[in-house]
Parts: sequence; structure tokens; C-alpha cells
Amino acid sequence: MALTVSIVSAAEEVWTGEATQVIAKTTEGEIGILKGHEPVLAVLADEGTVRVTESSGTVHTVEAADGFLSVDHDRVEIVARNAKLA
Repeated sequence: MALTVSIVSAAEEVWTGEATQVIAKTTEGEIGILKGHEPVLAVLADEGTVRVTESSGTVHTVEAADGFLSVDHDRVEIVARNAKLA
């Protein structure tokens, strides 16, 4: 079982799928999310990237700013005003 990840912007869904790891830049610094992570709500940094690693090892990089990250029951939701695949 993996993390279920959804990254959306104000205009569109940017990336959705299964992942083994998510790393995002928040206002408190970088946060890494793995399976079993405790619930958390964090504010994304004004500028930064989100890196999503699939089980195959493929890494997707998303430029995401002005939003939040939520983790609950191995589900990661990232909502940003501006987000696009890099």
C-alpha cells in the first residue's frame, strides 16, 4: 500500500496517483511524508516545489505556491493557488 496523492491548483488537477514519498516546502521548512505519517496540516511556502516519488522510482516535481498540504490516513492533499508540473 502506498500514499494516495492529489495536487490541485485553483484552475486544474495537476497530479494524482500513488506514491511512496512526498517532499514539500512549507513555511516551517521542508516536510517529508511517508506511509503511516501522522495527520498534519501545513502552509506551503510562497515559492517552492513538491517532489512526489512513485514506487517505480519516478520523481514528479511540481512548482506549488500559496496553499496548504494535508495528510490524513495515508492520503496527501496539496491545494495551491498556483501549481504546475516542472
